[in-house]
Order: sequence, then structure tokens, then C-alpha cells
Amino acid sequence: MGFEGENYPGVNPPTSETRGFRLNHTMLRVKDPEKSLAFYTHVMGMTVLRRLDFEEMQFSLYFLTSVSPDHQIPESRRERTVWTFSQTGVLELTHNWGTEHQNNFAYHDGNAEPQGFGHICMSVPDLDAAIAWFDANAVTYVKRPEQGKMRDVAFVKDVDGYWIEIVEAGRLGNLGD
Repeated sequence: MGFEGENYPGVNPPTSETRGFRLNHTMLRVKDPEKSLAFYTHVMGMTVLRRLDFEEMQFSLYFLTSVSPDHQIPESRRERTVWTFSQTGVLELTHNWGTEHQNNFAYHDGNAEPQGFGHICMSVPDLDAAIAWFDANAVTYVKRPEQGKMRDVAFVKDVDGYWIEIVEAGRLGNLGD
């Protein structure tokens, strides 16, 4: 029998009714989609899969992911929408129209008081190269890999101040031991 998950108080084994459930996306509200899209596509290397506009409610959704060469992404919008909602590791950026024109408007990042949401995480193939790339692109750091007690983990901020953890999987084998 294979690995069935770590067990702690409150953990219950998945049931047959939940077979096939998986996390599709995480949503972040953004003030200015042009600035956010520039950050996530250029700096983080993500691809916009789909934009959905809801004119009556005055908001737009942008769905992004890191595309690997083996992805077969449908060209048709309808098929691509279905494909997008069947993936894992998708980031949804939600833009409420007009916020980009409000000078003092800002979303709560979840890390200031009262704390709530903390961060998203991007895994990179080479942490040192990623740090050099972030430095070259004037990315704001919360924590560089050499700072603090957790070495080999960085935290950066996106244009709305949301934290993004940056990790290289191969460096984390002993984490928590």
C-alpha cells in the first residue's frame, strides 16, 4: 500500500464521494490588472489562460498558470475555459473595475494585523538564479534566502503587496526535521 497522508487529530481519510476533488485555483484581488499582469507574466513567468469579464457586476477575472512544454492548451475560448477549470496550480487575479484610479486604494495583504491569508508559493528550478532575476527586476523582498532562520526560502511581494514564497524543492528535503 502507498502513502496515504500524514495523520493528526482531526484528519479523516478521503471518502469515495470526494474522489477526484482537487484544488484548482487561488484568487487574489488586484488594484491594477495591467501592473499585476506585468508582474505575474514577466517576473513570475506565468501565462494568462483566460480573461472573463462580468460587465453587470463590473469585475474581471484573469486566470494564470505556469505552462510546461507538455501542456496541450486548447485554442478555442470555450474549450480553454473548461481546460482552465480542470487544472491545478492556477492563480486567479480579480479586478474590481475602477480601483486602479483610486489613489489610496489598497487590498489587505493578510499579513498585517489582523492576520489571515499569508502567501502563495512558487517553486523554482534554481533559487539562486531566481534571486538574481528578481534583483534585476527590482522585486521587493520580505525575506531573502540568507536572512532569518529559514535558509533557502525567500519571500517577495507582488505589486499589491501580497507575499509570494520562493522555494527550490531540492533544497527543502530536511525542512521541519
